[in-house]
Amino acid sequence: MTGTDLATSAAAPPGRPRADRADRTGRTDRSDRTDQGARSDQDDGTDQAARSDRTDRDSRTDRTGRAARNSRAAVPRARVRHNDYGSLLPPDLGGWEPRLRVSVVIPAHDCQEALDRTLAGLAAQTYPAHLMEVVVADDGSDPPLRVPEITPANTRLVRVPEGRWGRGWARQTGAVAAAGDVLHWVDSDMILDREHVEAHMRWHHLAPYAVVMGDVRFTPSAHDGAGPSAREVFSAVEAGDAEKLFDESAPHEWRAGVLEETRWLRDAGAGAYRLHSGATTSVPVALLRSVGGVNTTLNMGEDTDLGFRLAQAGAVFVPDPQARAWHLGPSTVMIREKEVHRHNWSVLPDLIPDLRWLRTHPRRAWLVPYVHVVVDARGASYEDVRASVDSALAGTLVDVAVTVVGPWTELPAGRRPSLDEPLLDLRLVRNLYVHEPRVSFTEEAPAGSAPAPFRLTIPAGWALGADSLAELVKLAEREEYGLLSTALDEGASGVRAARFERTAAFARAALVSEGPGGSDEGGLDDAVHEMFGSLWVGAAEVGVTTADEAEPVAGDTAKWRADSARWKREAETLKGEVESLRAETERLRAEAGRLAGERRRGPLGRITSVARRRGKTG
Repeated sequence: MTGTDLATSAAAPPGRPRADRADRTGRTDRSDRTDQGARSDQDDGTDQAARSDRTDRDSRTDRTGRAARNSRAAVPRARVRHNDYGSLLPPDLGGWEPRLRVSVVIPAHDCQEALDRTLAGLAAQTYPAHLMEVVVADDGSDPPLRVPEITPANTRLVRVPEGRWGRGWARQTGAVAAAGDVLHWVDSDMILDREHVEAHMRWHHLAPYAVVMGDVRFTPSAHDGAGPSAREVFSAVEAGDAEKLFDESAPHEWRAGVLEETRWLRDAGAGAYRLHSGATTSVPVALLRSVGGVNTTLNMGEDTDLGFRLAQAGAVFVPDPQARAWHLGPSTVMIREKEVHRHNWSVLPDLIPDLRWLRTHPRRAWLVPYVHVVVDARGASYEDVRASVDSALAGTLVDVAVTVVGPWTELPAGRRPSLDEPLLDLRLVRNLYVHEPRVSFTEEAPAGSAPAPFRLTIPAGWALGADSLAELVKLAEREEYGLLSTALDEGASGVRAARFERTAAFARAALVSEGPGGSDEGGLDDAVHEMFGSLWVGAAEVGVTTADEAEPVAGDTAKWRADSARWKREAETLKGEVESLRAETERLRAEAGRLAGERRRGPLGRITSVARRRGKTG
């Protein structure tokens, strides 16, 4: 369904979807009600009225929650190609009827004044109050943070667990407490324009895998102690004049440059996640949970790590210029860029294999592999499995992990005939790789390989060349293909192939396919081809051979073997050219000899020669 269809089918009334002022201002009489609730002389009638009001409110919240949950199925399964979200047509601000609930999560630490301003701006949002909640995750503030006077109606505080700390823990604590369909991160030093949340949410009604990023401008200073009051922020945001609160502001130069170069990320492809930031970004809760939430071990760089994992889950990253926001003062990375990079680049290479320039070591292992190789050992010989696994581990692309599939639980643990047990080949495979950290064992082929960006599934008995994985990656990245199929051989059952899959492509294909579990493999392949493209290649093109024909991996380094294989292919090509040139040389030599003979015989000799060729002389 397009944005126009969405707006039309919802029968939206004219004007913006607004809650009444009392709900949006955030209960200016909150403190009075709290005091009254604490009075010991409160009469039973007041108690009963309060209980009745709470019951009514809880009932409305429950009904709203059920309606929102039921509405998730109505989100269209749009098929966006790569990161080109231009096929999604969001409705005009104010001209549509929202259905989904949003949880705005604010991680905060010792920042009461800044938090007051952020909440005041949120209190003046156009998104309906009954579909929005705010969760403030207090990261060990001393004194603890409090909910101020001007705040959205459904605002609550949660505390990071005792003994835990940092932005990763604060973000995840807030995410766990969130009850909405969409989670909207907002930093505690942000002021959002009045239509900011609404601008985000219209995209989430169009696709279940959209990750929306607001348009942030930075002010010269943080305004601590001298900035606008919470009341001034609320008044300005409600009137649509938030930008008048600041003398000047500017976008982040690097971000602005990336947006300009990539048509606002429509041409960014697999690298769109690098602009993902926690300052003001929204994500479907189901998508967030599918990747395991926020990495609580990270206090910096957690937004980049999360963005990468969301990308592998099939996300499309949408920067919305109408979701305007102001960051009070420059960010830490703007002030201390080199120090931030020095810190983050000690952590992120282990988690994000896509950052190739940070993985320059020729032999070390990484936590998240770049390519996950799956080899099926069921029914295969020990020698065939070994040829496939060893060739995957010995290539020039070293950040590889291998999973060997087989009935491992059927291997007996007790006394057994060492040379004659029924599953001897399987036992030998396990013996060989049980202590290799890059090899794991599983009973069934894993459903996915996230967060590894690529996965190769290859039958046992086929060996990769030293450069095969590198060549497959290069080919996939050239056109950002979602699937490369390498034809190995053909039998009665058809063509047998190795499959090189882009994790993000198949994750998105599963999200847009019909049914809770996606479609069958053929259906997923069709969806991947439509959104990312696919290609068939021959085994020889990428250096894949049978185990019998493969060169041994021992003795020389992977680079030397790759060079040797390349020189061998070039030599074969040159050998063919030499044979062709030799044949041409012989032909020219014979022709030259014939012409020389004719010249020696003179004109009569040439006439006789021609006549003989025409059969006119004996």
